[in-house]
Amino acid sequence: MIKVAIVGPESTGKTELAEALANLYQTESVPEYSREYLNNLSRDYIQADLLKIARGQLNAVKEEEEKGGRLLIADTDMHVMKVWSEYKYGDCDPWILEQLHGQDYDLYILTDYDIPYEEDPLRENPEDRAYFFDLYLELLTAAERPFVVVKGSRAHRLKMTVERIDALL
Repeated sequence: MIKVAIVGPESTGKTELAEALANLYQTESVPEYSREYLNNLSRDYIQADLLKIARGQLNAVKEEEEKGGRLLIADTDMHVMKVWSEYKYGDCDPWILEQLHGQDYDLYILTDYDIPYEEDPLRENPEDRAYFFDLYLELLTAAERPFVVVKGSRAHRLKMTVERIDALL
């Protein structure tokens, strides 16, 4: 199974790209569990919620892996959990860091912030997309993860991603 994770700042087309890829390759994408979790939360989230979100995300990925198939597309990964936890709370739970180092994605897609920001009640930092992009770029580079930066129109992003995935299949 080829595993692909999509990461990047808020409102950079990650979910749309994951869904387009799933449709194109006739597979399921693993959605961002934080949306489900936070939409069902009746209070502001706290740092402990990030651990629950991380566990939920990993469980969703595991369920998809168990189904088999040739391609798994994840709308997020533990890099996002690390970046968000450290940004918002100043540190990250050791369990999340352990899971981050144990991830085995074959390709990371890093989405650039060169598309217009779209408001969403769960988004918090419209002015910091460049900052977050640089964090993800630094993390992926330092960890020597295989990745590609996708930018431009949504169609161009999809084309770039498909070329990289096809090379793995």
